Amino acid sequence: MKGEVEIFERHRARLLGIGYRMLGEVAAAEDVVQETWLRWRTTDADEIRDPRAWLSTAAVRLSLDALRAVRARRESYVGPWLPEPILPDDLRAFAAETPSEHAELASDLSMALMHVLERLSPEERAALILHDAFDFDYGEVAATLGKSEPACRKLVSRARERVKHDRPRYTASSDQHRDLLTRFARASAAADAKALASLFAPDAIAYTDGGGQRAAALNPIEGADKVLRLVVGLARKFAFAAPPEWIATEINGRAGILMNAEGDSLTAMTLETDGERITAIYVQRNPDKLSRISRLLEWPARA
Repeated sequence: MKGEVEIFERHRARLLGIGYRMLGEVAAAEDVVQETWLRWRTTDADEIRDPRAWLSTAAVRLSLDALRAVRARRESYVGPWLPEPILPDDLRAFAAETPSEHAELASDLSMALMHVLERLSPEERAALILHDAFDFDYGEVAATLGKSEPACRKLVSRARERVKHDRPRYTASSDQHRDLLTRFARASAAADAKALASLFAPDAIAYTDGGGQRAAALNPIEGADKVLRLVVGLARKFAFAAPPEWIATEINGRAGILMNAEGDSLTAMTLETDGERITAIYVQRNPDKLSRISRLLEWPARA
């Protein structure tokens, strides 16, 4: 039994990574890990030639079942659906111990990529994650998904095209992300429309997820002018309240901000940039997806 536990623990971070990439929720990913463990402990580990493949296959199939189960609910979700934010301590649970591992995870788990993955079919999402994030060859992907290699090649190809179309790739550095976010936060706090206007790319877009429980735009806000009006309007809404509490942190491996304002609830925000201007803003306000962070920070839920 001790050996089985040690083998499982060696692969725990990988299984958590599969679950989160597939489902976009930490608790759901942890459920996948737990259920994988329950299945693992009832097997004869000595008869399993490749524990990595066995455990990964179990986690992917459990994630697929879970994703299919919530698919209909997400399709009727109020407003844009964004994943649950993960903070720096969470990344360590994903085995991001070194700077290179951190940088790789920051790319794999960025809010922008996770948002695009949500638009793929469950099978496309699983195939792409296994092949591109975990370096499974097409034979391994086929064995995991119970499909032929040609079918899996098509799944990965379609998924890549969708990701490429919906998420332009930029080479902005962490420092550029952090600098733009700092300037954005300062200009927003001051409701400085002129300063804010200089930060947005013409085709900037804002996604706000309130889950039908907090004030948020029901559709993506497209275009710099509309995004500017949204940000300035929110800033002025809280202009006469007590100054909000701000924490500069990383969200899904990228520079981010947590804010708690009187009369409002916890908000998590991060952005994408081309290195010079903001191309996208991701704002998470759904209290269900922020409850874990709120508990960690000991910030009360406000409404």
